[in-house]
Amino acid sequence: MIKIPPYLRKGDTIGIVCPAGFMMAEKVQTCVDTLQQWGYQVKLGKTVGGDSQTYFSGTDEERLNDFQQMLDDDEVKAVLCGRGGYGMGRIIDKIDFKKFKKQPKWVIGYSDITVLHSHLYSNYYISSLHSPMAGAFNEEGYKNEFVLSLKNALEGKKIKYSCPAHEFNKKGEAVGELVGGNLALLSHLVGTDSDLKTRGRILFIEDVGEQLYNIDRMMHQLKRSGKLAKLAGLIVGGFTETQNTERPFGKTAYEIINELISEYNYPVCFDFPVSHSDRNYALKVGVGYKLRVTKSKVTLEE
Repeated sequence: MIKIPPYLRKGDTIGIVCPAGFMMAEKVQTCVDTLQQWGYQVKLGKTVGGDSQTYFSGTDEERLNDFQQMLDDDEVKAVLCGRGGYGMGRIIDKIDFKKFKKQPKWVIGYSDITVLHSHLYSNYYISSLHSPMAGAFNEEGYKNEFVLSLKNALEGKKIKYSCPAHEFNKKGEAVGELVGGNLALLSHLVGTDSDLKTRGRILFIEDVGEQLYNIDRMMHQLKRSGKLAKLAGLIVGGFTETQNTERPFGKTAYEIINELISEYNYPVCFDFPVSHSDRNYALKVGVGYKLRVTKSKVTLEE
């Protein structure tokens, strides 16, 4: 049975770190202010707005140490990743989860943090939060329903989301543990210690800025490795800012995915609000959900 970290109470501390890409400290301030307004204490890691001169928020060792410290800190009840980008795969095998296994806490993020979500689920069967990160709070994002869905998830409120029907949807109901994240990371994790188990699960996928031919290649990677054949259901989120080659690929991202899964009979929904845009609901990875796809709408609930 999935281990669910304790939900947060007023006065609890949330740690913010950047285990992947660099993020300026001022980009985190609105998030800090909002979390405090929600009633939480905030502790910033050294990788937030550090003095790194590279793409990363620090060296591999600095990012590892910062994340490890937050993971092991008894005062910190949840670890919010400031941003994704790239870098989690460089340090995941060096993180010590011994204490975390005994005292799990919420790990929050998406994009490159998919590596961490998958690793925690597949190795330790511990739930985590695929969710908006610090940058999503900016430009009054803290007022929208997607950032507020993080607040509700941290407080332990039962989740029920809905979205309109899409022409590619396959009707039906599915019940299973929810797993997934960024398509690029999921495909790159195949064959590693962080490889995701999908059989009997509801899988969700999303991506940003990818070439259409690469989306096709990554979907074939998942299919050839058996990740798509025995799903309970599939949730296709946003595929934003897709790119095309000079000689057009000939299909949209959704057309590519729809064609690849045409032989399967499980329910599928497209354009669900999980993405790199502001439409990004908080989802508890590993928790049991019910997906209902009807002619008129889609619902996902615990």
